[in-house]
Amino acid sequence: MFDFDATLPFMALQFLLLAALLNVIFYKPLTKVLDDRDNYIRTNTLDARERLAKSERLTQEYEQQLAEARRQSQATIEAAQAEAKKITAQKIAEAQKEAQAQREQAAVEIEQQKQQALTELEQRVDALSRQILEKLLGPTLVR
Repeated sequence: MFDFDATLPFMALQFLLLAALLNVIFYKPLTKVLDDRDNYIRTNTLDARERLAKSERLTQEYEQQLAEARRQSQATIEAAQAEAKKITAQKIAEAQKEAQAQREQAAVEIEQQKQQALTELEQRVDALSRQILEKLLGPTLVR
């Protein structure tokens, strides 16, 4: 079946030479490219994981800062509302005091006018009474 003459070692030598040549020309550069690609993917994956972790940390920090800012703004709003209520209550109290003072002043003025009217009325009644007495009794008897 096989002829074991000089062609068999020559074919074996050709095969080994072809395998060595393919290894140098094709397989080593191909494996180098594959290894480089694998390293590149591994490096990028690690870098992406680091960036993802960093972005998650930053997101968490920003959310905490946002929550703190919301708490502070809510506290500021509540303080402003409390201050506004306090100022409103003061203004209402002042207005009520002023209204009460005006009512009291008006009552005093009304009382003064009443007294003045009564005094004038008494004077007119006295004057009319004298006039009536003078007409009835005469001017000499009435004094």
